[in-house]
Amino acid sequence: MRLPDLSLDAFRRQLASVDALPQLCVLGVVTGLITGSLMVVFRLALMVGAMLVMPYDDPEAFEQLSTGLRMVLPIIAVTVIGVLLWRQPLAARKIGVSHVIERLTYHQGRFPLRNWLNQWWVGVVSVVGGLSAGREGPAIHLGAAASSGLGQLLRLPHNSLRVLVACGTAAGIAASFNTPIAGVIFAMEVVMMEYTIVGFMPVILAACMGALVSQLVYGADPAFAVPDLSMGSLFNIYWIAVMAFGIGLLAGLFIHVSRSERIASLPLWWRLALVGALAALLAWCYPQVQGIGYDSLSDALFNRLALDILMALVLGKLLLTAFAVGCGVPVSIIGPVLVVGAAAGALFGIAGGWMWPDKAADPGLFAMIGMAAMMGAVLQAPLAALMALLELTHMPHILLPGMLAVVVSCLTARQLCRCDGFFISVKRHGLHPLQQPLMQALSRVSVPAVMERSLVRTRRRISVSQARALLEAKPVWIIIERSTDDKPTLALKAADLARYLLEQQEQEQASREKQEKQEKQEHKAAQVAPEDQREASDDNAAMDVLMDTGSAPGGKGDVIAGKNVDRSPPPVSPAAASPDEDKEALLDLLEIPGQRLDLVAIHLQATLTEALNVLNESKVDGLYVEHGYRPKQKRISGIITRDAIERYYRLSDPSTA
Repeated sequence: MRLPDLSLDAFRRQLASVDALPQLCVLGVVTGLITGSLMVVFRLALMVGAMLVMPYDDPEAFEQLSTGLRMVLPIIAVTVIGVLLWRQPLAARKIGVSHVIERLTYHQGRFPLRNWLNQWWVGVVSVVGGLSAGREGPAIHLGAAASSGLGQLLRLPHNSLRVLVACGTAAGIAASFNTPIAGVIFAMEVVMMEYTIVGFMPVILAACMGALVSQLVYGADPAFAVPDLSMGSLFNIYWIAVMAFGIGLLAGLFIHVSRSERIASLPLWWRLALVGALAALLAWCYPQVQGIGYDSLSDALFNRLALDILMALVLGKLLLTAFAVGCGVPVSIIGPVLVVGAAAGALFGIAGGWMWPDKAADPGLFAMIGMAAMMGAVLQAPLAALMALLELTHMPHILLPGMLAVVVSCLTARQLCRCDGFFISVKRHGLHPLQQPLMQALSRVSVPAVMERSLVRTRRRISVSQARALLEAKPVWIIIERSTDDKPTLALKAADLARYLLEQQEQEQASREKQEKQEKQEHKAAQVAPEDQREASDDNAAMDVLMDTGSAPGGKGDVIAGKNVDRSPPPVSPAAASPDEDKEALLDLLEIPGQRLDLVAIHLQATLTEALNVLNESKVDGLYVEHGYRPKQKRISGIITRDAIERYYRLSDPSTA
């Protein structure tokens, strides 16, 4: 019985295929544990930062600080971020969920280490420093980049890196909110922008592992307390729809302010100064707008906030968060969006109680639904918002009004406000995700699953015997090695070489048969010569005898100085001899008629999407796949052609059949 190959190389080869589900599930478990551990460390970092300035070591206790300290903290935070982050190149300043989508779309899920390190301290400084920021964006970036880093360390195919990014994203959300299902849906709906069975299972395992690690350290309680409420009268459905319409308008306002080109065109230090000044002003009046705001969200759910504080959370926190994003300050928006939605819902609930005191539900119920409606409208992720609502409240009966509210708010933001999702709308800034079905299908497979491995390498000029020896291995392609590296690498169809050799063999066989036939005819003609030719030959023989004796009848003999003249042909000199018949003529593989491809290199880890992009950019029809990382250790593992990629897509897509 043959044992299965458990080597790392075999694991990589299996991951190159689209159906490598067991291997991806193993990676999902590992990445979930890693991401969950990182989230524990990140929350500890927030607590350490809070120990320096906050009472009770609570990173959200801004209300307990003095007015002067509350106002100074955001100015210090903006200054630190501006000095330390803007001294770095533009590429190093990109962090958060937008950076994750960009790297997944255009870089096959490969993350720079510098951006990952920046995310640690920027996330801590923005939250502890009193800016309106959440911890979910850093959690997603840290988890996705760490998971991708594991794949890069193991040199896994790039199609598996995409799944690892989704696993890290789901585990980060699950560990932050203690909501594993919402983490899975968020990863597939917002980051991956696709739903596949192969993608779901490892992502689910990663979310479970991330939530388990977080629960082992912080318990199974949700991120904030939630009251047990019911909708009561169905009359509230109408008011919930009105509330969702208003929240959709707020979501449109948030996206337009955060993507304002007028704000982005201001000088850098003007933008940073404006963010610091606005945060300090709001902190002076309403410290509830600072930080994540989960304590204020919990108070809104229990109807413990005054109207002015609710208004400050709706307008102040919304504008502060959007203005910070528009000015280029990398803050996480998911937590603040939830707080704004809950405050807006509570306001509508209070207004409904004033108008219909007998029928209106508790404002806390409207706050719960408003939270999900705001998240769904800003992100254009209705399923993720509904799953978050279900897992945070643990009330299945809230799904019916929640579904209505999420749909109405999403439609309002999309149709009336002309807003795509927050992370999709960055297409104006060069981060438009590739959502074509072709690219999504090709990104799930790496080149080892499609490439042709049957090949041989040889010189340009070879003998016939060497050519036949090459064909004994039954290759599909013959790679022609060039004399210099600046000349393009070429590949010849082995069938064309075999056809050429066969034609040459047939021509040689026909020539030999023709020559043998001619020789037989000459031999037969010599045997049937007439009698007069025989007599003439006898006379010639007699004449030769007379010439040898120096006399002939009726003439003088040809004798000079007593010697006979030698009339035989002169001997052939060695220098005039013909070339060695055993030496074979060389074949020029570039002159043999057949299919030849200009090839450029691509790495073994690349996906079919990368291969197609290289083919289009290089304007060639084939790629040779390199294996190895050191220059002297690189070798060619196979050849992939444009036809092979197109054939794979036609066979894998039922709509093209």
